[in-house]
Amino acid sequence: LAGLQRFRETGESRVLGERLELTALHRDGHELPVEMTISPLRTDDGWQFNAFIQDISERHAAESELRSREARFRALATQSPGGIYETDAGGGLTFASRRWCEMAGLTQAEANGHGWLDAIHPDDLNGVVQEWMDAAREDRDFEREYRLLHADGAVRWVYGTATPVRSEGGEITGFLGACLDITERRRGEAARAAAEARFRSAFNQAPIGMAMNDLDGRFTEVNSALVEMTGYPAEELRQMSFEAITHPDDVVADREGRRALLSGEIPAFSMEKRYVHAGGHPVWVGISVAAVCGLDGRPLHTLTQVQDITDRRNYERKLQHMADHDPLTGLLNRRSFDRELQGHVERSSRYGAEGALLVLDVDHLKHVNDTLGHNVGDELIVRVGNAVRDSLRSSDVVARLGGDEFAVLLPKADREAAAKVAASLCERIRREELTLTGRSRPLSASVGVALLADAPDVTAEDLLANADLAMYDAKEDGRDRFALYSSEGHHEARMKGRVRWVERIRRALEDETFTLLAQPVVDLATGRPSQYELLLRMRDSDGDLIPPGAFLYIAERLDMVQEIDRWVTGQAIDLMAERERAGAPVTLEVNLSGRSMGDPRLLESIEHRLAATGVDASNLILEVTETAAVTNIAAARAFAERLSELGCRFALDDFGAGFGSFYYLKHLPFDLLKIDGEFIRNCLTTQTDRLVISAVVDIARGLGKQTVAEFVGDDETARLLTRLGVDYAQGYHLGKPVAVDDALLTPRSVLARSTTALRASR
Repeated sequence: LAGLQRFRETGESRVLGERLELTALHRDGHELPVEMTISPLRTDDGWQFNAFIQDISERHAAESELRSREARFRALATQSPGGIYETDAGGGLTFASRRWCEMAGLTQAEANGHGWLDAIHPDDLNGVVQEWMDAAREDRDFEREYRLLHADGAVRWVYGTATPVRSEGGEITGFLGACLDITERRRGEAARAAAEARFRSAFNQAPIGMAMNDLDGRFTEVNSALVEMTGYPAEELRQMSFEAITHPDDVVADREGRRALLSGEIPAFSMEKRYVHAGGHPVWVGISVAAVCGLDGRPLHTLTQVQDITDRRNYERKLQHMADHDPLTGLLNRRSFDRELQGHVERSSRYGAEGALLVLDVDHLKHVNDTLGHNVGDELIVRVGNAVRDSLRSSDVVARLGGDEFAVLLPKADREAAAKVAASLCERIRREELTLTGRSRPLSASVGVALLADAPDVTAEDLLANADLAMYDAKEDGRDRFALYSSEGHHEARMKGRVRWVERIRRALEDETFTLLAQPVVDLATGRPSQYELLLRMRDSDGDLIPPGAFLYIAERLDMVQEIDRWVTGQAIDLMAERERAGAPVTLEVNLSGRSMGDPRLLESIEHRLAATGVDASNLILEVTETAAVTNIAAARAFAERLSELGCRFALDDFGAGFGSFYYLKHLPFDLLKIDGEFIRNCLTTQTDRLVISAVVDIARGLGKQTVAEFVGDDETARLLTRLGVDYAQGYHLGKPVAVDDALLTPRSVLARSTTALRASR
């Protein structure tokens, strides 16, 4: 009606030519959408109007469905965790979801008409455009990972897809796309890639062997260290399993460890085992194996770390050998022999007494040491040890008990066989002549034999004492022979004689008939005494002094020497306390038996006495000789370290006399090295002795220790020692041993000679 009215008023027919969407009323009462066009036509009678009406119900329904779909699409796009966008054919945004706008840093108003490609990181733009064009040309969807550049400069990684929207004619009218933010995933992948790269670098470059094995034990990855360790090329190793290169004796233990690991009983396991090198020799390794599990907790494969411990095992074996063997001869030492003897005695008590024990002592060794030197004495000991070992069967046990004494256990020998072996040993040693400067000196030994069958209930200690007593019988009968132990006849009388010595030692301890002498140790730099060495003597009923050689060996064999050492150290500390109270502190050296090194009662005694008197512990020097038989080096080390903590000092006597010197120096904390007198006596005329002295001085200085020269006999020797760098000296020329009271209470009268003698050497 409005159009007709305008037509009447203006006469313009175009206002009636527009298409009008109207609602028609059907005769049955329902509404019907129609499209009507009115066209005017002039006739002779005036105007005629032609109306064209089209039912558009289906079109309305389609448009309504389209609008509904678009509403649902926009609602879905708004709620989607990914970004949804729509562009026209030129790439301009016609729609962008809230999430897409957030990723691009745009408001939805800003996104309207914004170029989609403008939001892509410049470094990815060319690749995205090329992929877009390829997808359109190949009539497939676009799919790519790329970066969006946020308005604030931040970068977000997205996984984008898009599909072209085409007209009915097939032309692209726009694109519908989606992108999912994968920034965190990419960061995780980058982190995993970096971690994997670090792992791979650590795996390949690790200084220890690294391997990955599948669940069947086959190598899947190996590094160069494992390749070098096993001798197999990497390609060959990857075709092998762990069992193929494992020593047969270690396969079962290794297999059990892996079974427990893969079954979940244990999270990891470690063990020491042997690989078999490609060259055929064993390689000791320490392995640590862990399971690498999936998300479900089930093992996927195993990771193994392998360290070559061959050197350590060899070193441990050497240390064990050193702990069980005499360093000079290579034979078993006293501690190891005691263990072997104890085991044999215990077996004999269960299965019947059998076997024999021989104790062999080299004759006149002290004379050899005193006249030819300890180095010659060591050579003699080594040769005797070799001779004894070479004369026995592999089933026999031979050891050096200490000094010049050896022991032999014959597990199956009876009286006749034992006597035959003892006689053959005497004969064999007799052939070992000692030649020096063109002169041959005969060697001999005295052998004592004790049979288990003669005393079935005997202990190992008693059996050793019986063989020892028989050996002294052989010495008293003229040496260079053997004697069989017997509890009857003259043996009983000799045993009584030795028992009397035990009684005398016990009485000397109780009645304090032991006495001490003191010999000065002079500081070569000043010519004045720096300390005194205490020397033990025993007084007989007439008041005469008995040298220690007459009773100490019995005290050592019967484990009485520890009591003597406790007495001497107690006397020394008391003397030090007396001098400190008098305002004239003194430093004293006390000789210890090797058997006392590690004695807990001696340690307790020294600690208690030091605490009770309050003396300066650094003024007490404990001295052990190289020839002392330290039976338990670990206990001795703990003993020495504890006293060092208290402040006491240690001296190693006879240094350089034998290999034992260096063994003790390595394992025990010493402050003073006393150079063996053999190198001092002739140092003025013998270049070798001077070189040895210089070497010992260099060793001591390198370790922060000081040196003492023994047996200094004249002024010229003292001056030479000073030039060679020796710190202290002692000897009869510098000061003879005198009674402690004379040495310590009137030092000027006693030391006048030593001060005068060294004045020229300063």
